[in-house]
Amino acid sequence: MITPHIMKNVKKIIPVMMAAALTCTSLPMVAKADSSKVVTLGANLSEEQKASMYKYFGTTADKVDTIEVTNTDERKYMEGIASEAQIGTRTYSCSYVEPTTSGGIQVKVGNLTFVTSSMIASTLLTSGVENCNVVAASPIEVSGTGALTGIMMAYEKASGTTLSEEQKAAATEELVTTGELADTIGNKEATDLMNEVKQEVIKEGLTDEGAINDAIDNAAKTYNITLTEEQMAKINSLMQNIAQYDYDVKSLQQTLENLEGKASESGFFSNLWNSVKNIFTGGGETSDGGIINDTNDDILGPDAVINNTLEALDSDTEEKEGFWDKVTGFFKGLFGGNDEDAEDETADEEDTDLEENKDANETEDTENPDGTDDPDGTDNTDDILSDEESDNSLLDDTADPTDGGAAPDDASPADASLTEGSQPDGTDPSGSATDGTTDSNTAN
Repeated sequence: MITPHIMKNVKKIIPVMMAAALTCTSLPMVAKADSSKVVTLGANLSEEQKASMYKYFGTTADKVDTIEVTNTDERKYMEGIASEAQIGTRTYSCSYVEPTTSGGIQVKVGNLTFVTSSMIASTLLTSGVENCNVVAASPIEVSGTGALTGIMMAYEKASGTTLSEEQKAAATEELVTTGELADTIGNKEATDLMNEVKQEVIKEGLTDEGAINDAIDNAAKTYNITLTEEQMAKINSLMQNIAQYDYDVKSLQQTLENLEGKASESGFFSNLWNSVKNIFTGGGETSDGGIINDTNDDILGPDAVINNTLEALDSDTEEKEGFWDKVTGFFKGLFGGNDEDAEDETADEEDTDLEENKDANETEDTENPDGTDDPDGTDNTDDILSDEESDNSLLDDTADPTDGGAAPDDASPADASLTEGSQPDGTDPSGSATDGTTDSNTAN
């Protein structure tokens, strides 16, 4: 039976559902239908370490495509840009990549001491990537300078897109330049400065050395950073290189806003739509970050350096989620019921019962079977009120059956390489025993 209470809520929900449908039907789906998820594994990892990385990523070898990345692969883009110490001789860095169609670039890193999630996200923009979720990690602490190579390889395989070789080289140069700058001014400061300058160069189409220098000066003043002439020259050279290529300014803006902790309106309403669907389908939390949410940080150990770009959005989305909590509360109350609605409906039913009882009592007390008035001729109003008060006192005392009861964002600057075989137990990652000493070979 459709009660007045249900009808009242149905009338309320119709305009809300229409507005939600109009807003959300134009939003793109997050995952690409024609893409896959790809894992890259460092070639110098032991089989046990490779298995641990699948566990960390929250997947298995039979569910993803896998690429093995060698030091030769890394040298293809890093030679001439990074030092030998930064390139190293062995490859331990791994990645997990999921192409998307919206939301910009979101990145999480684990056990990488030289590069951060923000650095990787920004440099992936330079390589030509616009939207994807990325996890980059290693079972042991490494610099991570080679992680970008594996990520770009994984993205090409997963998306079926071929990135420009020149842009991939520019992205690698940017990663190294930002990392070196971070050693002197800090990770966050270096990333913020580079993003500010890059955004200005791309949006304004700056190619002149003098105009780019002005952009660098302005960004340095904004973040209260002092740069040396050598640092200025290196950043300028990089930006002139980046300025040669065409970029989607909207996609660039989306990722840079992610890194600055600004939740876009489209992202907010996408979250809203996912939450609406969860109410009707019984789904769990929204899938922002996709594969990033599947990682198991315990696999890397309690001391692992872990940071991700999603952390920056938390504070900005809290205020918007406050509004959304009210909306979801309304939907849940309408379809699933909540304490307040249950009490209101119970009260409505009790009031209806009281009215019916009152009418019945009036008929019974004032009219005899033969249609005459009560023989004693008295009014029974007091008896009716007594009954009503008794019913209301029971209602007040009725119990509601439904009552009842990462590491900081910026990794600390460290050496740009890991000496071969350098592990806590003194064993070589490949499985051979060592005496705990190290040689000159390095890894990333």
